[in-house]
Amino acid sequence: MKDWKYLQLFDVYGALLTEHQRDVCELYYLCDLSLTEIAEEKGVSKQGVSDMLAKSRSLLDDYESKLHFCYTARETAQATARRFARVRSLAAAFKAEHPAYVAEMDAIVAACDSEENESAARPDGG
Repeated sequence: MKDWKYLQLFDVYGALLTEHQRDVCELYYLCDLSLTEIAEEKGVSKQGVSDMLAKSRSLLDDYESKLHFCYTARETAQATARRFARVRSLAAAFKAEHPAYVAEMDAIVAACDSEENESAARPDGG
């Protein structure tokens, strides 16, 4: 897989690129084609593909610097993970002090695990 950063940016901001930019980025990032393969498919030079990708990356960086959607999603996912870790820690301490509630605490931890896995699977990470 090519540069993860630009794949994420493309997922979020790809619709803001021109159709030609989107096509080239899709072939490069999603289909994992080389510059030569894209050039042959699009009927342009390899340098033209390289220039198009550079321009697209610049635009994607610019959109992120102004809108911060990827940064916000990443920060939200990290904060959520910290909250789930805290719940797990509190549940473990509670179980140690109150053995009669082990099943209930295990159910809470299982619910956290399930929600955390579902959140991680969503495209926006949250």
